[in-house]
Amino acid sequence: MTGSPAPPAAAGELTGVAGWAVGLMESLGGPGAALVVGLDNLFPPLPSELVLPLAGFAAGRGAFGLGEAVFWTTLGSVAGAVVVYLLGRRLGHDRTRRLVARVPLVKAADFDRTAAWFARHGGKAVFLGRMVPVFRSLVSVPAGVERMPFGRFLLYTTAGSLVWNTGFVVAGYLLGEHWPVVERYASGFQYVVLAAIAVTAGVFVVRRVRAR
Repeated sequence: MTGSPAPPAAAGELTGVAGWAVGLMESLGGPGAALVVGLDNLFPPLPSELVLPLAGFAAGRGAFGLGEAVFWTTLGSVAGAVVVYLLGRRLGHDRTRRLVARVPLVKAADFDRTAAWFARHGGKAVFLGRMVPVFRSLVSVPAGVERMPFGRFLLYTTAGSLVWNTGFVVAGYLLGEHWPVVERYASGFQYVVLAAIAVTAGVFVVRRVRAR
């Protein structure tokens, strides 16, 4: 009938990680979105900058509602972060300090300063870290190592994940088939973060080598 909306495209039209992710979301619904996003915390090479717009895209195709997409992706982010937090908690402060002290050019005093900083700013670090590529997958480790109260960790992790996820999911939902635009700009931001890390690490190594 003229004017009827076209049926949604098959997930098979997407290839690689994108096709797998959308296929899983359309097969399992919201829990599939939670599973895919949760893996982002455990396997950083599966970036949320790719997965979250896909969740919005899948919502636009009718796999689930937009509100469900935000809820399930945030649940997946929190669940993945909790797993990493528990691993850090199991490792513990003293064992981590001994391991860090064995790293070339790194001193136990470096770990002590970092631990002291985290004790002062841990809440902000967890909240803001959930919105920074690379760090979003790692910030749960010091939270667990320093035994941040679980309720506090859960609060800041949920709040940060909700802000980050909502922006990307809504963007993917609104852009539809053009969702890769979101991932392209987010990847540029990720490269800036990685470059900043590389420069900081380089300066640190040069200073330590000169000190020796």
